Amino acid sequence: MTPRRIRVLVVDDSAVVRKLVTDALSHDPEVEVVGTAADPYVARDKIKELNPDVLTLDLEMPRMDGLTFLKIVMAQRPLPVIIMSSLTQNGSAHALEALRLGAFDVLAKPHGSYSFGDLGPQLIARIKAAAVAKLRAPRPESPVKNIVRPTPPVVISNPAGAQPSSKLAAARLAAAVSGNGSGVRAYAHNPRRVILLGASTGGTEALREVLTQLPAGLPGIAIVQHIPPVFSKAFADRLNTQCNFEVREAVDGDRLTPGLALVAPGNFHMLLQWSVDHYTVRVTDGPQVWHQRPAVDLLFKSAVNCGAAPYAIAGVLTGMGKDGAEGLLHLREKGATTFAQDEASCVVYGMPRAAWENGGAQRQISLDHVAEAIVQHHAGHPPVHVLHASPSLQPAHAP
Repeated sequence: MTPRRIRVLVVDDSAVVRKLVTDALSHDPEVEVVGTAADPYVARDKIKELNPDVLTLDLEMPRMDGLTFLKIVMAQRPLPVIIMSSLTQNGSAHALEALRLGAFDVLAKPHGSYSFGDLGPQLIARIKAAAVAKLRAPRPESPVKNIVRPTPPVVISNPAGAQPSSKLAAARLAAAVSGNGSGVRAYAHNPRRVILLGASTGGTEALREVLTQLPAGLPGIAIVQHIPPVFSKAFADRLNTQCNFEVREAVDGDRLTPGLALVAPGNFHMLLQWSVDHYTVRVTDGPQVWHQRPAVDLLFKSAVNCGAAPYAIAGVLTGMGKDGAEGLLHLREKGATTFAQDEASCVVYGMPRAAWENGGAQRQISLDHVAEAIVQHHAGHPPVHVLHASPSLQPAHAP
């Protein structure tokens, strides 16, 4: 029996783009374009008529903008939606909002709203992943915070004997950040400590959920998210308004200090270096790794090379492919605490699966417990209430 092809509806106000997308998808025997639409009103009727598996959606359209239509789709007829957005500041902001509203992934049009470039292979890969991925409900927007950020050095403290057991544990631990008070056990900051995170498809929202739960005063955080140029700055800037610490897009030579998270810029790798008494980052174009730039593996392997592993907690979150698995294994072998997001909470269980199956991840953690695990690690508490006591969440290999 011939396998059923993935049915795709292409929604774009440009007839040129609709034809280019249709032609590109026609080269893959597993994908079928069942229809096209020039605006959301036509698309609404065709969704009912054609019952597509995946929708590609332009954000800049007449009569109704793509974000408004996406909200309607996710509320009335949820299905995987791949956003086609222009590579501009406004396009980036709208694309990130689309991801929050439940879109599966975003592809950047390289030369404006009426371009497509050589996006065919990338689009095909995302369509195939979207067809089997879990649909994610829209997440509430994290509030903008009026934050007075602490100046390092800091201490991370926790009431003695406290055993946080819910996803609110990170907030409770944050309230306990103090070097004073009876029954409080303090942990002085070691400048060698570092937090390393990598993600791809579904990662912008996964990272937002994790980072906005973390308190101020943690070691520096280095993040690689597979994301187009321009989008990475919009992503970092949005997080900076929502987190308890500074978040910004990395620039070559930046110091990675406590209370700071650096996001690798789109289309550039980010490497970690140790310089006398602090970490710095190198930002370089270099060749793609696993068809990606930035690549999680390069960040993780650079952390091993500069001696960060014994002081690091590192994790791979949701995403397509295998990027990060090799680097996470090297980190674990050199003494890092490592984890992967569990399958149930992933949009795409690709990168975390690879990191679990090759032994790079010591444990699998549900997304809503990742922040707890990071905080407990740096507060010196074993994560027994975060890493659930089921066989699938035990260490991948005996110590």
